[in-house]
Amino acid sequence: MRATLIAILVTFAAWPALAETVSVSAGEVRIDPVLTGLDAPWAIGILPDGTYLVTERGGDLLYVKGGEARKVRGVPRVKASGQGGLLDIAIPRDFDRTREIFLTYSKPQPQGAGTALAVARLSPDGQRLDDVRTLFEAAPVGRTTRHFGSRVVEARDGTLFVTIGERGDRPSAQDRSNHNGTVIRINRDGSVPADNPFTGQQGIQPEIWSYGHRNPQGAALDLQGRLWVAEHGAKGGDEVNRIRKGANYGWPVISYGTHYSGQKIGEGTSKPGMEQPAFYWDPSMAPSGMMIYSGKLWPEWRGDGFVGSLKFDYIARLEAGSMHEAEQIEAGATGRVRDIVEAPDGAIWFLSVGEGAVYRMIPG
Repeated sequence: MRATLIAILVTFAAWPALAETVSVSAGEVRIDPVLTGLDAPWAIGILPDGTYLVTERGGDLLYVKGGEARKVRGVPRVKASGQGGLLDIAIPRDFDRTREIFLTYSKPQPQGAGTALAVARLSPDGQRLDDVRTLFEAAPVGRTTRHFGSRVVEARDGTLFVTIGERGDRPSAQDRSNHNGTVIRINRDGSVPADNPFTGQQGIQPEIWSYGHRNPQGAALDLQGRLWVAEHGAKGGDEVNRIRKGANYGWPVISYGTHYSGQKIGEGTSKPGMEQPAFYWDPSMAPSGMMIYSGKLWPEWRGDGFVGSLKFDYIARLEAGSMHEAEQIEAGATGRVRDIVEAPDGAIWFLSVGEGAVYRMIPG
């Protein structure tokens, strides 16, 4: 018991390093280290009062206040293996009233693990989760430890989108009897919305909103409330897609990449009935985390997308509308950027896996 208590009270501190100043298209920006000493951080959620939560893939949820982080009790048990573990976090618009948060994670199952979504109430002191409930669990059981996808986004109507990878089983992304390689949409209580595209169709999982995805690790709403995702291709062919109801995004039938062996993927780069990406990267930059910016601090960036690169250590800025890459923001802090969010004041926060740290970007 005493050892457990000591583990819970472990604190982290803001790194006393100097801020970096970087020249970007909008002028000079300053990148401040906010929190360091993290172990495989995966996602960040900023609360209305300025405190924030950070997930670590190994299974810890950290509550950060005044530059110190404490482990939150009551987090769902995860299977932290390969790419799995405690993954995304979302803070809904009504958090002040409900204290609810949403977590995605790889849920242990008898023969493996599956992408799951849970809801819980954060205690007023930020020290524990209460009333933890699983809202969704992908079917069937995944036997690999990769491609969990796992971003969760609250839509304007209060429904929830969750991205799910194809778990390394390529053909399953075209098989709608399972959830692999899909974006799913559910109500906040876990039920299926009546207007989902495949509701009531026999042999199709009713939660599916779109399919034919490989491993979407970035997702965000644009300023019009439309959903976009950034997803990993194979060797080349990382994609940015605007998600449309009922649409098929082609994996593994079409792709702009190749297998890691160099062999051709599927039937080529296009096929009737399958969506084209808004933009793709070749070579792959390994996208993870996505945010579409309000313009609050940088009006010239209003509506632009921001995506972290796990491979080339930069933040991609994508032009509003086209979502084509317009700029690469590089600094010492941008090592393996896993998540990127906008704070209430318009500052851009991001997580660096390479540095094990949270950073904040503001005008220089």
